[in-house]
Amino acid sequence: MFTTPQYPQHTRVVVADDRMKADTAYRLACEGTALLWKGDFHNARQLLQAMARRIDRVDRKRPRPGPGSDPAASFHLHRRAQGHRARVLGKLLVQLEGDYTLALRRAPDVRRACAEAYGPPNESLTVSLTELLGVIGAHQWREKGVDVPALGARIHPHYGVFSPVRGEYVDLVARAPLPPACRTAFDLGTGTGVLAAVLAERGVERVVATDINPRALACARENLHRLGLGERVRVDGTGLFPEGREGGEGRADLVVCNPPWLPARPTSALEQGVYDPAGAMLRGFLNGLADHLRPGGEGWLVLSDLAEHLGLRTRHELLATIEAARLRVVDRLDTTPRHPRARNTADPLHAARAAEITSLWRLIPRP
Repeated sequence: MFTTPQYPQHTRVVVADDRMKADTAYRLACEGTALLWKGDFHNARQLLQAMARRIDRVDRKRPRPGPGSDPAASFHLHRRAQGHRARVLGKLLVQLEGDYTLALRRAPDVRRACAEAYGPPNESLTVSLTELLGVIGAHQWREKGVDVPALGARIHPHYGVFSPVRGEYVDLVARAPLPPACRTAFDLGTGTGVLAAVLAERGVERVVATDINPRALACARENLHRLGLGERVRVDGTGLFPEGREGGEGRADLVVCNPPWLPARPTSALEQGVYDPAGAMLRGFLNGLADHLRPGGEGWLVLSDLAEHLGLRTRHELLATIEAARLRVVDRLDTTPRHPRARNTADPLHAARAAEITSLWRLIPRP
């Protein structure tokens, strides 16, 4: 056991290999000791799975919230358990060489996947095995792409960019009636660029897609170029609303926003597509919408009510925020989730997920 500046986020690190038992690895990780793996790659994956099973056994012994329990309290307990799981499993480390080679027996070639996630290699890097597996998975998604029926094409998400695997929100944007003579649109928080692409394919002449995540900007540009829409969609990284004076006014006929659906603090960069601390992006969109719409224009808020079922936000609070922003609801299109988690009765949040509705709120400024 030693302390080294190579691993600043870990105060204790031990070398582990194929001889280490799962019980020992689990105990050390729970105590806060990191394990630098020097054995076989596939054995490391098996060890990680064995540690996860031990976490699951402990979780199953904990008391479960009963009927009538506070949904917000249940959500925060679930998040705490997720955080503990991530911390324990994140203690199993692997070393990447200066060119991102993983010098372990039976290790895959991860150089391209790591270059996509971390940028050009220049020095050795120590990462958790869970993170590396996520990087590998993200590379596979990027290569394969996600089928988007509304586009008749595939969208290729990058590492750290929310993937459009939940197609119901895309379908809402594809079928909602466009404002009359809709020539310009803003897509706020574009991510992969999927909604901007849908709007362009629907005939909107000029779309500005914004995001503050550099990974998302690169991802959206690549997807839009692949779809042949690069000339009609401008990707802008200056802020929530574009700073450029599109059409000479900085306004659009349509402004679309699909903010993260849960008003909670993300614990990693990868969670930023799901969690919106204190609903900041939602409020920013609503409060700025009236000043960025052309006469006769609309704002489309695409939002799940999962936060309401989890006790994190009430419908009254949402409507009050819309009212305070000088906006009026003219219509709402609803759809139910199709993702497998909505049917998974073993999910601690199953009741909320099963009741979830995703809506597209059509908003206009109040006179």
